[in-house]
Amino acid sequence: MKHDFIYEALPSRVVFGQGKLSTLPAEAERLGVKRILVLSTPAQVKWAEEVAQTLGNASAGVFSQATMHTPVDVSEQAVAYAKSVDADCVLGLGGGSTIGLGKAIALRTGLPQIAVPTTYAGSEMTPILGETKDGVKTTQRTMAVLPKTVIYDVNLSLSLPVGLSATSGLNAMAHAMEALYSQDRNPITSLYAEEGIAALGRALPILVKDTANAAARADALYGAWLCGICLGTSGMALHHKLCHVLGGAFDLPHSETHAVMLPHTVAYNMHAAADVISRAARALQTDNAALGFWELGRRIGAPSSLRELGMPESGIDHAVALALKNPYWNPEPLQEDKLKALITRAWGGEAPV
Repeated sequence: MKHDFIYEALPSRVVFGQGKLSTLPAEAERLGVKRILVLSTPAQVKWAEEVAQTLGNASAGVFSQATMHTPVDVSEQAVAYAKSVDADCVLGLGGGSTIGLGKAIALRTGLPQIAVPTTYAGSEMTPILGETKDGVKTTQRTMAVLPKTVIYDVNLSLSLPVGLSATSGLNAMAHAMEALYSQDRNPITSLYAEEGIAALGRALPILVKDTANAAARADALYGAWLCGICLGTSGMALHHKLCHVLGGAFDLPHSETHAVMLPHTVAYNMHAAADVISRAARALQTDNAALGFWELGRRIGAPSSLRELGMPESGIDHAVALALKNPYWNPEPLQEDKLKALITRAWGGEAPV
């Protein structure tokens, strides 16, 4: 039957609005935690220290070495530090790197997490952890890594740089796009996906011209939340497989890689999943979703090629081989020649076909 499906809602508490970081002490008390380790990247250590101070006696200190693609060695260092300070909770401040580190610690220790995202990556809404070791990024899905509480404070996104707003927004839209044609798609997630794409599609062009526009920031964060739910409740396909391969093998920046690849992976699946991809086109107010994402990327100044992200042309064949090794399910079967053509176009910054 057309409407046969399984939908499983994830048990996260979401606090959304302006100024909501102020609820952190109350949310910590609600969880019953008393020794919170604050996590950040090196660039955000000053903010992490300020947040730790607001926690007072409930702070167990700061670990500020969160790194892109969640390297296993950094996670092991963080676990050792968390144990040394007797932490009973971790608090991830920032984007996917920090929230990924919180998940890695939770997986190894069982500690609960509070996430305070400042980008549109969506990782905070998923039971998925991707970790990198020896140049290979692998993912796993387990409820052990799902944050207990997520605080979306619109004010924290007001200073998000234009470039990161653009790329993390497209990254979020990729979650929703794949949910639309996922093998386990369902009507509820599809509603989230279409609404999430529409919200970000409205907000991002405004933000690149007016970075402090609070209404657009709220719309973008709302869209990112919906897209994060899509990532957490649906299986992913070719797009995420390729981005994990490229990120792990060539140490490419996460959200920028998603931004480059999205139009091309949508184009690859246009024939096999035309009916559901049309919903993304409708959300973008265009006739062609692949070109719609491409044109949006150009409009908001997102990178257009893997070459500009630092991937060597000589790596194209290696990327194809890795993508075909243990491939994800995808509506359009994976074929070596078609994958090479896709990655070659993405490397060169050509429009999708």
